[in-house]
Amino acid sequence: MADLQPPLTELPIRTRDGGFYNGFATRVAVPAKIIISILCVWAIFWPVQSGAVLNGFNAFILGNFAAWYVYVVALFILVCLGLAIWPTAGRMNLGLEGEEPEFDNFSWFSMMFGAGIGVGMLTWAVAEPVSHFQNNPEVIQGLTTAGAEDNILTAYKWSYLHWGLSAWSTYAICGLSLAYFTYRRGLPLTIRSALTPLFGERLSGVLGHVIDVVAVVATILGVAQTLGFGVEQFAAGLGRIGIGGLTDAEGAVTTLGIIVALVFIMGASTISALSGVGKGIKWLSNINMTLSIVLLGFFILFGATFFGLNAFFLGIWEYLIALPGMSFNVWRSDGVEGSEAFLLAQWQGWWPVFYWAWWIAFAPFVGLFLARISRGRTIREFVLGAMIVPALMCFVWFAWAGGTAIDLELNGNANGVIFDAGNGDKIFAMTAHMLQPISEVLSWLMALMIVVLLMTFLVTSADSAVLIVNTINAAGDEGPKARPHIIFWGVALGTVVAGLLISGGTSAIQTAMVIGALPFSIVMVLMCISLVKAIYNDGRREKHGVPTTFDEIPGATPPSLPPAPGMEPAE
Repeated sequence: MADLQPPLTELPIRTRDGGFYNGFATRVAVPAKIIISILCVWAIFWPVQSGAVLNGFNAFILGNFAAWYVYVVALFILVCLGLAIWPTAGRMNLGLEGEEPEFDNFSWFSMMFGAGIGVGMLTWAVAEPVSHFQNNPEVIQGLTTAGAEDNILTAYKWSYLHWGLSAWSTYAICGLSLAYFTYRRGLPLTIRSALTPLFGERLSGVLGHVIDVVAVVATILGVAQTLGFGVEQFAAGLGRIGIGGLTDAEGAVTTLGIIVALVFIMGASTISALSGVGKGIKWLSNINMTLSIVLLGFFILFGATFFGLNAFFLGIWEYLIALPGMSFNVWRSDGVEGSEAFLLAQWQGWWPVFYWAWWIAFAPFVGLFLARISRGRTIREFVLGAMIVPALMCFVWFAWAGGTAIDLELNGNANGVIFDAGNGDKIFAMTAHMLQPISEVLSWLMALMIVVLLMTFLVTSADSAVLIVNTINAAGDEGPKARPHIIFWGVALGTVVAGLLISGGTSAIQTAMVIGALPFSIVMVLMCISLVKAIYNDGRREKHGVPTTFDEIPGATPPSLPPAPGMEPAE
């Protein structure tokens, strides 16, 4: 009993009182701005040099840390499932004893889905199954045939791996850690709070500042990856509705297209952020949900309905059976270009390792949002809800959107129109192929709807990213709504995307993101250890009557938190 003391419920983080940085932790906000500014200037004014250096770092990381990314994400799945099964952990409330969830299940699931998916579905729900249908590890090993029926379920197995439990367990670890230490212990809603069982009050100093800076940089690069894909798709979509000059003859977005798309998207998102989340994100989210349902319904009703059913149910079965092996397997190159070992390692770097880095970099963004909407849930509810329901929704999109594309190509109807299109243009090529024989007007309207949906997703993602970065910079407070800081991060995010796209396309953003995610992956492993330690000790405290939540500890200050984004009361 002597070692059982109440948990830490105070973590002072020094913020500026007055002036330009009023309310901000300058030792987080300023270094983060400097790092991102240097990256922007470097990518724009020295594109060749920056591209070469980033590629060198990327090759080093893929050669030496690919296994790290694979095993780390496997760890996240194991920790999440372990916490759900562990009786002591599963019943604990992410809030005070007896506190009820703030949102009903339907609203909770809807917000989770929108937070973690968004733009990705419009690009990859069609492009990824199609890509894996043409090449995957089984094709490389000669076990299945590229572009043939025996490769369909294999293509879905790998697609589901990337967007299933692995992705959502990564988000869940970050969100669960933030919710646990904020709502049970009254600590600031910022990344450093999740490591208090390991480092204690030292997190008020330099160590805590470094952790939050790493989180801000990872968030910017993770969201930049999402925006990079989205900008290329947005420019392709504008071409489909008659706005020319934004793509070249091969369908690749031009520099003009990048600039036009980013000025429009980042301008709209900055205005939305300045207007406040109640006025901005809320109405954009409503448009997102409505148009998403219409588009998905179109694929289910008028696309490959029965093909999608098979891809959904049989694909999930194949995925679950293969999940342990896919989660832990690491292919190592023999250095002989073109050999099977080389191609397998190369494919793993292009796909799983890229995705694991992307989800890790995106985790502060999605995790902080999940924490904000999950107060009052039990750990078991949170883990199972945050992992399973959004993953199933991803699978639905992949099964019917991607399934329609594969079915149209398999039966010879599309004749390569979809397969030959760029990744961002595949969904436009497919809907045009389906609707143009019926009506040119319907085809144009569908392309317009997808462009509008894409725009709202992009604006919402950028808007939310700016607000969340400011939350971390303001020591977990929603932060002062000083216009210069919102404008800076809006401009910085757009400039990172533009600079890297112009210097090396989406591969340049991918390279920067894989590098930026590496330090935060270490933070997330520490989060896992910290969370398990905290839950174990809280279980012991409960048995011996020692306080475990801030309301039971005399003198503890409850956290002052704003409502979840998009959920503010109407004015």
